[in-house]
Amino acid sequence: QLGLVESGGGSVQPGGSLRLSCTAQSGFLGAYGVGWFRQAPGKEREGLSCIRFSGEGAQYADSVKGRFTISREHAKNSAYLQMDNLKPEDTAVYYCAVLLHTCSATVVNNPDTYSGWGPGTQVTVSS
Repeated sequence: QLGLVESGGGSVQPGGSLRLSCTAQSGFLGAYGVGWFRQAPGKEREGLSCIRFSGEGAQYADSVKGRFTISREHAKNSAYLQMDNLKPEDTAVYYCAVLLHTCSATVVNNPDTYSGWGPGTQVTVSS
């Protein structure tokens, strides 16, 4: 178990930015692909983005493409989700998880291909 922990959530006005971090408390996160999901109240968990262990091959859901950027830093045992031009509909709890398959368009929104979910961090976008 890597013990993933998300951080960086908070409250922001529409059009603002946040940078979420996903850090492994034990083990080497760099050996795995990583994905980000979110879940709003009353809605299903939505896959947002994934990235390969190499840092290449990033995939994005259409709802965040062009606004969110996934990255990773092996030296810090972490992955990140830079979120720009945030909208009220981005309000949700955001989760990271280890990807059990190669990041591709077919797995980015399939929660069954992920494991080791973190506890989540709340993001609220409102004026």
